[in-house]
Amino acid sequence: MRSINHFIMKKIIYSIFLLSFLFAVSCKKDATLTTLQPVSFGSSIKASATSVALTSKNDSSAVLTISWPAVVYPVKASVTYTLQADIPADTLGSNAWANATSVVVGNDVLSKSYKGADLNTLAMALGIPPGTAGNLAFRVLAYQDRYAYSKGVTVNVTPHPLIAVYPLLYVPGDYQGWDPPTAPTMAALKPQIYDAYINIPAGGTYYFKYTNARDWNHTNYGDAGGGKLTTDGTAAGLQVPGAGYYELSANLNTNTWTYTKTTWSILGDATPGGWSTDTQLTYNATTQVWTVTANMLSTGSFKFRANNAWNIDFGLDANGKLAYSDSPASIYGSNPAITNITVPVSGNYTITLDLHNPSNYNYTLHKN
Repeated sequence: MRSINHFIMKKIIYSIFLLSFLFAVSCKKDATLTTLQPVSFGSSIKASATSVALTSKNDSSAVLTISWPAVVYPVKASVTYTLQADIPADTLGSNAWANATSVVVGNDVLSKSYKGADLNTLAMALGIPPGTAGNLAFRVLAYQDRYAYSKGVTVNVTPHPLIAVYPLLYVPGDYQGWDPPTAPTMAALKPQIYDAYINIPAGGTYYFKYTNARDWNHTNYGDAGGGKLTTDGTAAGLQVPGAGYYELSANLNTNTWTYTKTTWSILGDATPGGWSTDTQLTYNATTQVWTVTANMLSTGSFKFRANNAWNIDFGLDANGKLAYSDSPASIYGSNPAITNITVPVSGNYTITLDLHNPSNYNYTLHKN
């Protein structure tokens, strides 16, 4: 009896030992299966250009493409890629890339292209001022069950100032064949207050109207007398007394309009005449701009002004854009925040004033 019990006890001990061994082996195999294998980008990401100068002309064109190699994970499944952009100074230290702008590119997508307008917006959002070259750093994140991070690539980007899109009126008239589709425009730089500069050549009746579309089938504004506008389609047209380069206005809050015939000059201690004598600009009807060539001083400043007076004049706003300092009170009034214009170094300059696009009054300084 004792030997039988002894035999049974040995069998139990052996079974326990065998089960323990199998359990240990099983755990060891499980541990091996769940160990995360390292993953990484096999090579550097690439930028299609090292430097990009942005202008309004390439807003709709692809100007930069960032591409990268696929990251191979142990499990064959889709990999999601995210592109990050930041300024280089924010890609270092314990908070590296914390302020980055991120865009999910998609599953198994290995490149991202930027149109000019998109890259322009990104550059300015990350703190690069318009007209100033600055560096942007890009990197890529890959994710399946864990992240892999690429090294960064740097691109030098020069954004351009954004041109605002303003509501428009159109100015068809006898001077251009009463043709709304080809008529010059007026822009609402303030709500319902429109402004434009129109060159009306000699000859004809000097009549015109304002329309809110490039046709006669919508609202058009004619003369109600006494500087008033009317939407009566049978009303007579608006009229100026003769040929000239006119500032035209329309205030649809009060249904009034104004006109001022203008010539243009520069005045200031940067100019040949100082603050006492205007230096006159000449109008070119073909290019639609006013120009003058003059010796200018970097130690002084100047403004553009109409009719040798301070009723209508331009300086610069806080963004360096040409803006009214003074204009008729019914349109803008005086703006003391506008600053004077300067030249970077003394010398002979060709100065151009371009008022033909009411959505983008601008000027250029070209050193000869």
